[in-house]
Amino acid sequence: MPAVLLKNCNLIDETGTISTGEDLLIREGAIAARGKGLSLPEGEAGETLDCGGLFVSPGLTVLHAHSPMHILRGLAEDVNANDWFNREIWPYESKIQEEDIYWGSRLCCAEMLDHGVTAFADHYFHGEQIARAAKESGIRADIAGTVFAFDGDPAPEMQAVSDLMDQYRDDPMVKIRFGPHSPYICSTQALETLARAAKEKGGGLHLHVSETAAQVEESRKQHGKTPFQVAAEAGCFTVPCIVAHGLWIEESDLALLGEDTYIALCPKTYMKLGAGKGPVWDYWRKVNLCIGTDGAASSNTVDPLEQARLFALLGKLGDQAEDYPLREVWQVMLRGHRALSFGSGSLTPGAAADLVFWDLDTPHTAPLYNPLAAILYSADSRNIRHVMVAGEFRKRDGQLVFDLAPVLENAARCARGITTRGKGVSKLHFG
Repeated sequence: MPAVLLKNCNLIDETGTISTGEDLLIREGAIAARGKGLSLPEGEAGETLDCGGLFVSPGLTVLHAHSPMHILRGLAEDVNANDWFNREIWPYESKIQEEDIYWGSRLCCAEMLDHGVTAFADHYFHGEQIARAAKESGIRADIAGTVFAFDGDPAPEMQAVSDLMDQYRDDPMVKIRFGPHSPYICSTQALETLARAAKEKGGGLHLHVSETAAQVEESRKQHGKTPFQVAAEAGCFTVPCIVAHGLWIEESDLALLGEDTYIALCPKTYMKLGAGKGPVWDYWRKVNLCIGTDGAASSNTVDPLEQARLFALLGKLGDQAEDYPLREVWQVMLRGHRALSFGSGSLTPGAAADLVFWDLDTPHTAPLYNPLAAILYSADSRNIRHVMVAGEFRKRDGQLVFDLAPVLENAARCARGITTRGKGVSKLHFG
């Protein structure tokens, strides 16, 4: 892989600190050097790119997604959360096929790269199809193979995830972890089994916890505990753990979380499905809060910038405008790198060369007083000139570098099949 020298960069690091007129040398997928006046060593093949006027930051992350659900985007609208799951999505998913999962994931990866996402954490079944889609798209993926533990036995689903974990153990682009669905779908015994397996395999967990107020109430009736307490007592927070949503976390739950427990917030889904704002906004500085997007069947887009913007605006809405400063919101948006194990999320030498190049000299972001304000409250994918993953451009001059036509054609074909087959009967129940 030829070296790439990025000249005259304005850099925005993971803390929101901005520096100007710096160079980055990219070699073998990583940042090899940072400084001023850098040049390619004499005789070394490579490309020099003048980044004058651009701002370069670490790539964005999505810490909770259901990438195959791109194939269901727009299929369940104007319904509450219970009907979205029980009457629409889960019945359709009961008939979903592996090619639907693959092409939905390919479509999702394309959209994420367009939005500057260089790594995402996924939660779905048939993880081998998601891994294939991610590898072909050139994006990093942390995939939690979903375990529902039907009839209380997680073993068959666990084995499939474990095999996939072994297959990708040394892959720099794909990581695998166990994905128990939630404390309301999986039994306590199943959660305990999965937590032990994650520890034994040197992996992690990714599960849904306290998505709605009704779930917390039902958990108290059934277990005498909150969903966070159930998960904690099962050992879920003794291993690296991604918590999807955690919207209705309570103050007493905070002490249960481990240092490697990260909460992925997806505000657009909560707004779409009428789930409420939830108390997580009261504790956002007391947890490892990150940004997710959920699936496109609920959030419609997989744009972490949009989700971070909604997070801040919903927080400010309650007469707390000063409590969501730009740098802290930026840090929330970039924190997802810490939950993953790709060595990304920094502009220091040795870090993975996963970068976003922002052009803020546009009608919807100019004039430029504060780059963070321009990005967080005005920018969109049109401002992302280039995206680099592992030192290779995946978006260049505003366009993805691979052919989108077959992705769009096959996604449309799969969608026709989904509507033709219609709904089936799901074994699952949300509520």
